[in-house]
Amino acid sequence: MADTAHRALRLLSLLGSGRRWSLRELAARLGVSERTVRRDVETLRRLDYPINTVHGPDGGYRLGGGHTLPPLLFDNDQALAVAVALQTAPSTMFGLGDDAARALATIHQVLPPSLRASMESLRLTRLRNYWEFPAPPLDPAALTAVGAAVRHRHVLTTEILRPDGTRPAPGDHDFRPARRLEPHHLVVWAGRWYVVAYALADGEWRVHRVDGLHVRPTTQPFTDRALPGDDLAHFVMSTHDRGDTLAAWPYSGSARLALPAHIVARWAPSGSVVEHLDAEHCRLTLGAWSWAGIAGILATFDTELADLEPSQLVHACHQLARRLADTDRLHTNDPRVSGMP
Repeated sequence: MADTAHRALRLLSLLGSGRRWSLRELAARLGVSERTVRRDVETLRRLDYPINTVHGPDGGYRLGGGHTLPPLLFDNDQALAVAVALQTAPSTMFGLGDDAARALATIHQVLPPSLRASMESLRLTRLRNYWEFPAPPLDPAALTAVGAAVRHRHVLTTEILRPDGTRPAPGDHDFRPARRLEPHHLVVWAGRWYVVAYALADGEWRVHRVDGLHVRPTTQPFTDRALPGDDLAHFVMSTHDRGDTLAAWPYSGSARLALPAHIVARWAPSGSVVEHLDAEHCRLTLGAWSWAGIAGILATFDTELADLEPSQLVHACHQLARRLADTDRLHTNDPRVSGMP
């Protein structure tokens, strides 16, 4: 009886995903015969779960509409997935660490003992590496407002916030009037949340950091527009003025690169800032754990560098050039390279 009940819950969990399942797929996932699946389906129907049969070559079973599943209907695999997702979320979506921890604790309290044991079996220790760039804490209300506007296709009224999260007032030197945006996509990239939107005032597509906006929802609808190039990932990564700010590093510097801003923006590390200068040049400001680290990153762009700041970065670039030249001389003097016996 216990096996039957567990299998029925597992079947209900699969059907609760909202997709259509063929009889063969359900039998394979549950590890039983197709006849047993049919019997379990009838058992659930007797419990008033509206499981619909979809006829035809692509037929199968689907949970009917108008029915809410019992809350937290997890199997062991789902409980494990939730534990992993909530414990690793702060590593990929900075600013949600406390919320993820509270959610994990809440779910843990209401799960049955067997599933609670599954979640407790996986306690992770997250270690931060040098390439993590913590973003400011994310305002859940702002994220919810932007997400709802994207889903319902409603215009947003937005104001740009300062890097410290404060809101400029009229008369301040950095004050800019509110803008109306059509938010089309909510994107997570490099640990930051971005909204891809069409700015109604100037008829241009923009990418904005969600934590850099003060948003006011409206009920004004808009219709879908085609994104330039029809490639969301490329558009976000190659947009240089998306509101990024310099991450906190022990050392930071900048240089003028002989590359367009959209090229550098795509390959620059998260936590750096790209400034458009002209069609063929931009300025990259970035940080690292040493001056040599910044010089090394700049070298990866394989282009001319100018106007380096500060002087310590200039010195580090000269040292790097000398070391590379020494390496080349050693390589040339190696008998195995020069062809000498």
